[in-house]
Amino acid sequence: MAGEDHWPTAIRLADQGKTLNIDFESGENFSLPAEFLRVSSPSAEVQGHDPSQRITVPGKKNVAIASVEPVGNYAVRLAFDDGHGSGFYTWTYLHELGARQAELWAAYLDDLAAKKLQR
Repeated sequence: MAGEDHWPTAIRLADQGKTLNIDFESGENFSLPAEFLRVSSPSAEVQGHDPSQRITVPGKKNVAIASVEPVGNYAVRLAFDDGHGSGFYTWTYLHELGARQAELWAAYLDDLAAKKLQR
């Protein structure tokens, strides 16, 4: 990951856990909705063990982040108020989610629609 590392300078919950704000050393900052983070969880429960096992997570429109816990110096564990809390969000993954938020969100909404699922 050399040259790909992204280091946060601040991580803050806002809107009663509905938003995670993260600032990076590069000067970039992102406001990531809890719903987006929940449906993009890096956990095996969501991602599976290979791309063919990835699931589309419906029904998370009103989810909130209950806690943010550091994992070493490379990630945070986000616990959500729906009981999910097994994914480690690395700094690089959080940066990717922020940088590609519009694209990833549109793909998620398209996937929901194709499967006739609701947010």
